[in-house]
Amino acid sequence: MPATKLLPGIYSVGVVDWNVRSFHGHTYTTKRGTTYNAYLIIDEKIVLVDTVLGSFSDELIENIKAITPLEKIDYIIANHVETDHSGALPELMRLCPKAKILGTAKCKDGLYKNYYVNWDSQVVKTGDILKLGKRSLTFIEAPMIHWPDSMFTYCPEESLLMPNDAFGQHLASSERFADEVDQCALWDEAAKYYANILWPLGSLIEKKIADVLKMNIEIKIIAPSHGLIWRKDPLQIVNKYLSWAKNETKPKVVVVYETMWGATEKMARQIISGLSESGVSVKFFDVNQADRTDVIKEMLDAKGFIFGSSTHDNGMLPTMAGFLEFVKGLAAKNRVASCFGSFGWAGGSVKEMEEVVIKAGIEVAQPGIAFKYLPDKDEMQRCFEFGKDFARRING
Repeated sequence: MPATKLLPGIYSVGVVDWNVRSFHGHTYTTKRGTTYNAYLIIDEKIVLVDTVLGSFSDELIENIKAITPLEKIDYIIANHVETDHSGALPELMRLCPKAKILGTAKCKDGLYKNYYVNWDSQVVKTGDILKLGKRSLTFIEAPMIHWPDSMFTYCPEESLLMPNDAFGQHLASSERFADEVDQCALWDEAAKYYANILWPLGSLIEKKIADVLKMNIEIKIIAPSHGLIWRKDPLQIVNKYLSWAKNETKPKVVVVYETMWGATEKMARQIISGLSESGVSVKFFDVNQADRTDVIKEMLDAKGFIFGSSTHDNGMLPTMAGFLEFVKGLAAKNRVASCFGSFGWAGGSVKEMEEVVIKAGIEVAQPGIAFKYLPDKDEMQRCFEFGKDFARRING
């Protein structure tokens, strides 16, 4: 992608990764690709805000060279040390002899531990200002959104916020602005991004947004480091983050199960029939067939979760065990859950799942149910009633 002009003297010079299909060590699927955004500001001083994944260094360099010679860059802002944003630094610093890197103290330490080079750098903290000429940049530390080194960069003269990994999406597009793309895909990816990367940090995100709003800064454009740039009503994504951070939900239940010979699946289908008849929105997933990234996204606004597994070796099946371990790390609040499953000569899966649910800080709404082998007619009716009982809890 060629450089795109955002404002007079400010350009998006990042790259589009059309083909990437997994992220964060294969914990996150990126079916729509992604972008690595970087922003170039031309003033009396020339600044590059963030870089790109190392394998795209050449493309970033060509985008910058189309606007200004590399040797004229005075500063490179490192909002975040993670290598999808800092990977091009070694090559850039070789070609930008007078450039100084600005970032938080933890960012400076992290860059050294990733690249083992003592680059010319300056530590900045919240409230520090870098004068560029007609414009300036103000720095806002944002630790644990989503790494300890994270930082936002704000240009007050243009009301431009560059928050790195906040407010982004993994979405490859030839367009650069959020209002130019399919809105269903945009919001689907925005929710998926928050749910799979930022959900456990909700309390910190809520506090940081409150801190930024207290600064009474005007925000006309939000330019994240992944995905599309928000220029029309940019606070819509901020308000979404506030809702997600507060763990606001709707009458919706996500049912996730793993079955060995089909009995647990039969139970699951009866449970969702009871839920549906009660007017509750339901999302239904076989954990062995579904994309975990999509399942977690659907859980983001759901009030209730129901987990099912057959029993194997006195416990739940392995894929469900791995999935629930991931759920435990989400720190989901204001949710309720319940569990079910089938067994052969001995049970155990329901008890084990309930223990994980409790450790995750999720309330067990009602005792789980478990039936031996294939459920009979009466047991299937009990599954149906189980769904209806859970729905009553969801509907309040």
